[in-house]
Amino acid sequence: MQFYFDSRSKDCKRPFGAVKEGSKLDFKAYAQDGVYINCVVLALTDDATGNVTRILLSYEGKKDGTTSIFGCRITAPKAGLYWYKFEIFSEEGLIEYVNPRTKSDFQLTVYSNDYETPARFKGGVIYHIFVDRFCKGTDAGVDTSTHHVYKNWEEPLTLRDADGVYRANDFYGGNFQGIIDKLPYLKSLGVTVIYLSPIFRSSSNHRYDTGDYMTVDPLLGNEEKFKELIDKAKRKGIYIMLDGVFNHTGADSIYFNKFGTYDSLGAYQSKQSPYYGWYDFTKYPDEYLCWWGVTVCPTVNKNAQGYRNLIFGKGGVIDKWSRLGVSAWRLDVVDELPEEFVEHIRTAVKSVSDKKLLIGEVWEDASNKISYSRRRHYLLGKELDGVMNYPFKDAIINYSRGGRPRAFVEAIMTILENYPKKSLDCTMTLVGSHDTVRVLNRLSDYNIATLDKSGRAQVVLQGDILATAKARLKVASVLQFFLPGIPSVYYGDESGMQGYEDPLCRRPMNWGAQDEELLAHYRKLGALRKKYRSVITGSTNIYESGGVVYLERRAKKHKLVVAVNASGVAKALNVTGEVKDLLTGETFAAGAKLPHNRAVVFDGNDKA
Repeated sequence: MQFYFDSRSKDCKRPFGAVKEGSKLDFKAYAQDGVYINCVVLALTDDATGNVTRILLSYEGKKDGTTSIFGCRITAPKAGLYWYKFEIFSEEGLIEYVNPRTKSDFQLTVYSNDYETPARFKGGVIYHIFVDRFCKGTDAGVDTSTHHVYKNWEEPLTLRDADGVYRANDFYGGNFQGIIDKLPYLKSLGVTVIYLSPIFRSSSNHRYDTGDYMTVDPLLGNEEKFKELIDKAKRKGIYIMLDGVFNHTGADSIYFNKFGTYDSLGAYQSKQSPYYGWYDFTKYPDEYLCWWGVTVCPTVNKNAQGYRNLIFGKGGVIDKWSRLGVSAWRLDVVDELPEEFVEHIRTAVKSVSDKKLLIGEVWEDASNKISYSRRRHYLLGKELDGVMNYPFKDAIINYSRGGRPRAFVEAIMTILENYPKKSLDCTMTLVGSHDTVRVLNRLSDYNIATLDKSGRAQVVLQGDILATAKARLKVASVLQFFLPGIPSVYYGDESGMQGYEDPLCRRPMNWGAQDEELLAHYRKLGALRKKYRSVITGSTNIYESGGVVYLERRAKKHKLVVAVNASGVAKALNVTGEVKDLLTGETFAAGAKLPHNRAVVFDGNDKA
């Protein structure tokens, strides 16, 4: 018996993708005549409880005289994750029809009917700054440590100290004033959000080992200088996003104070410390739970009331900095935070303003992620506005390196189907970050298999290898800027910076040695996003034809079309009449071929 249902087809399921609780949802399934069918049942399983609801589909007649149509309309259940399949009772017995793509039940995401995400961020551009390495302004900060190693901007990174240990204690002096000085540069890229790596007082250059959540690191400037950055950025239409590192603190902190740096009684120093209950010691004081075994980052007990008050209580971390003018938060390792803890953070953020944004670091499909044996519910309305879209990142890079077009379309469609659109519009569409190899290196064919980190530090892409990587980066960036979500550009990617894994991906910004060709390309992308913002936040259609990927973005009657050929040979371009590439001004007529490693953007309403 031939049975057909496609969850992505409007002929089978409406509306597409995730739905709001209480909304109406239509299903239609099709069976080729030849086997007598007694009935077709939709079996809907609640992921949280395992309870199954069965709905009988009605017989709705024939299609083309040979295909039976079965359909039903249901009311979407309460917010949650659900799975469904079809049970077909026929003369051949019971047949179960599941998702042929996954060989398991279809997923249905149902979000809360009061779930809203802030519109002002949608259609913008995020610029991710690793603060110590972006720009050193003349208004230098104040040194509070004897352990820091200061370097000139052009000096090489420290890969490890003389004893073989990497301490992340080499500093280049990037600060708030440097970012203020470069606001015109960021504006020229179309940036609407500056995402700052941690800025609170810490002992390392990355500052993921927080020393004091209530104080900005003196090396970056003082609170007044930070406020100046917020205000001057806002006048240029740019919001500030902070990195919230709330799973762990630094061992060198007010709260733990392992090294006696702070004038406080830390948990490491005494069981009488007001912070002692914040940490889990297995053998006091030197053995304690820490993030992935990194002893400089002791894990915090998120049930400790004092810690909860500090993070999301009145006058606490979220409250203080949000009221100062911070417009968005990105939660580091959000999968290691209890869901109830994240819900409280959301309440704290939104209590200051429902226009503020809350993003979480998730490396997998956030709609169905299991973390520590528990299903997470990030995008249903009580937790996050969006996430870092690493599935898009992997899909973009794999395809840009010559991957299969259909595999790329499938990866994108999976996220489009599983995420609520209001969440997807607030996701960070990235191709690189401080945690990953620089995208230019990732897209290159340079063989580093035999190189250790010291060897990889010496690699400089040149010649044909560099040219190919740049061509692929142009393809990847076009996809990044026109797929749903907010493109997040890691500082220096737009100007050709190179580097492999941490800390090689965190070199000082290449001011004075920027790749002007790439820079002009990114400026054009930013300008196009601004011009077509309403279209870019509209609907999405993506498909493959003749080896070319087509991405259509539409709002009302306006349409943008992106055509991408990431293969090694030219491919026929499916256009009618003559169209003009908005990136280069080049025209393409019907029957033209799209060169390899090339992405073009057409205004679907205009002809050349």
